[in-house]
Amino acid sequence: MKIFAISDLHLSVNNPKPMDIFGPTWDNYVEKIFEDWRQKVTNDDVVLLCGDFSWAMKIDEVVADFNLLKDLPGRKVIIRGNHDYWWKSITAVRNILPPNFYAIQNDAVKFENVVICGTRFWNFVDAKSSSDDVKIYNRELIRLRLTLDSALKLKNDGDKLICMLHYPPYTIKEEDNEVTAIMEEYGVDAVVYGHIHAFLKQNLVLKKGYATYYLTSCDLVKNALVEIEV
Repeated sequence: MKIFAISDLHLSVNNPKPMDIFGPTWDNYVEKIFEDWRQKVTNDDVVLLCGDFSWAMKIDEVVADFNLLKDLPGRKVIIRGNHDYWWKSITAVRNILPPNFYAIQNDAVKFENVVICGTRFWNFVDAKSSSDDVKIYNRELIRLRLTLDSALKLKNDGDKLICMLHYPPYTIKEEDNEVTAIMEEYGVDAVVYGHIHAFLKQNLVLKKGYATYYLTSCDLVKNALVEIEV
């Protein structure tokens, strides 16, 4: 079993929003991702989709976007991104998922010896942040611990632990912070995230403490799935 990841697909079957206005990297990007996917992934593998899956606004609108992926090989694990407005209720999300799709919210899943958890997260806050941003950020810290606690209940000795985020786990300076400290506390092996696009440069792979951090926004990884080494 191999683990792959990619994020920020921004699919739009029912809510057309051309992404090529953001640059040539987005030209036919979905076709490029799917071609690479078929070349790399087998049905025994796992693909992590780290948020901003679809521009759909309602749960029934996103079904067509899931249908684009349902015949691709592998087991697909998805978390919510900031643009996934269709994601209102985890029960509603799970009710429309095709086979071999797994949605995470305050819990975790396990495949063989790999446990996967995750949460959307949020922008880091400072003295200039709004009270709403501070509230959301603190709530996401709680959700991060909830999903990690769920992961530990599934984890046995020798298992590997992957945490998915949508927002980055550090600022552009890539400094240690309370989130990286939580990852260290829980013994996370790999952190996979997206949200950042080509106009904000960060390392695509960064070793920090015990964990390896992977930035997987599709435009930054040239529309190719990233293998997560655990």
